[in-house]
Amino acid sequence: MRKTLIITAAVFASVLLAVPLVNSKIEQYARNKLVAALRERYGSDLDFSRFDVRVLPSIRVDAEKLAFRHHGRRDVPPLIEIRRLTARAGLLQMFQSPPHIRRIELDGLVVTVPPRNQNKEEKKAGATRERTQHSPVVVDEVRCEAAVVRLLPNKAGKDPLTFDVHRLAMRSVGLDRPAPFTAALNNPTPPGEIHVAGDFGPWQKDDPGQTALAATYEFNNADLGHFKGIGGILSSTGKFGGVLERILVDGETHTPDFSVDAGGHPMPLDTMFHAIVDGTSGDTLLQPVRARLANSTTIIANGGVVKTPGKKGRTVALDVTVPEGRLQDVLRLAVKSDKPPMTGGVSFRTKFDLPPGGGTVAERLRLDGHFGIDSARFTSFNVQEKVATLSKKGRGEPEDDSAADSVVSGLGGRFKLAAGIRSFSGLEFNVPGASVRLNGTYGLLDEALDFRGNLRLAAKASETTTGVKSFFLKLVDPFLAKDGAGTVLPIRVGGNRKAPDFGVALGGAN
Repeated sequence: MRKTLIITAAVFASVLLAVPLVNSKIEQYARNKLVAALRERYGSDLDFSRFDVRVLPSIRVDAEKLAFRHHGRRDVPPLIEIRRLTARAGLLQMFQSPPHIRRIELDGLVVTVPPRNQNKEEKKAGATRERTQHSPVVVDEVRCEAAVVRLLPNKAGKDPLTFDVHRLAMRSVGLDRPAPFTAALNNPTPPGEIHVAGDFGPWQKDDPGQTALAATYEFNNADLGHFKGIGGILSSTGKFGGVLERILVDGETHTPDFSVDAGGHPMPLDTMFHAIVDGTSGDTLLQPVRARLANSTTIIANGGVVKTPGKKGRTVALDVTVPEGRLQDVLRLAVKSDKPPMTGGVSFRTKFDLPPGGGTVAERLRLDGHFGIDSARFTSFNVQEKVATLSKKGRGEPEDDSAADSVVSGLGGRFKLAAGIRSFSGLEFNVPGASVRLNGTYGLLDEALDFRGNLRLAAKASETTTGVKSFFLKLVDPFLAKDGAGTVLPIRVGGNRKAPDFGVALGGAN
């Protein structure tokens, strides 16, 4: 009996001594297999400062400072960097088909998608291989804090396209399937949080930029006041999809109190847009944006938000068209008066160029286009009265007391805007009996007027007045008549918008 007890104790002691050794061997084997699987999974070399595996009583992986180098490349940042990784799995879960990992927690994840370095045939073959392989393991849940996704552009010197994700959760993550995910992204300017939900993957290890995604987003309470020169609280919803290096976005925005500091009048602005986020260049192409200002003026824009050579930031470069709108809507954005200076129908087309940098929108914005206005009326009684008087004299009826038709017609011309000064060339308008052609400038900030041009009247100069003045003007009628007009006078317009000053330009028109 005593001999049996001694033998049993010896066996038990041997087992106790062997368990750590066997466990250590198992853990070393599991560690090596896991590292090899990760390298294969992402087509990358794997570096790390720590990679520990425990198999009893449950499987646990703890790793630090992981770096996956795509195809071993050292000329670009690592494909994936992880500051800290923790994984959990039950022993029974590992015997499922495929095996399951219960949970992975990531901290400090940085994904840097490299530019393309394969020809079309290689990428096509690689994509086919990715689609046909099966997932060796499925992760039930992945959670991550503080993640960054960067897409490196094809051309050197361009800034990468960067997405900052401060909260990410994924489910059922496997090599052969898209993974459902939710994420919260910090939007730096205007500040706010974008909530996203959709599907990501499967991961394309041969060409990560071709990894698919599809999701919806919601962005609320974005304060546009963080952009110099504009204001309002914006909300936006929409969807996006495609692949990492080329994302298509369809969405809409609503800003009930949009304003520009040049005018300062809040107005509702709603937009619908289709955009292409090009990961190869970092640019965003807008094709198109359809906006509705004050529920009555339609604005259509095509263009993009593109990198500015030699400058930090991006330029908004657009072709803008207003096919049919209300002049008063546009003017309320641009002038500070509580009442717009003119009403009527407006159409215009312009190049819109807003570079990055300091200063207000009015100071930085550059425009180059042409416009037309129909059935225009001035809202200032003094200005409208002067227009009515001009019409009476132009018709040769200076003492006509009847209500004159003083609607301005044919108003249009070319315009440019730079450094807060709007310049006009070939500016024309007509009232019954008279037409005006002007060149000059208007200051958006100080509202100063400086125009010169010609006034053409149907009537002779002597017919624009009565009494002694009419008698003496008959002497100059032959000299002022020109090109079929009764009178042609060089004129100037000065002062400011509230108090314009009209007169004869003694030095002649520009």
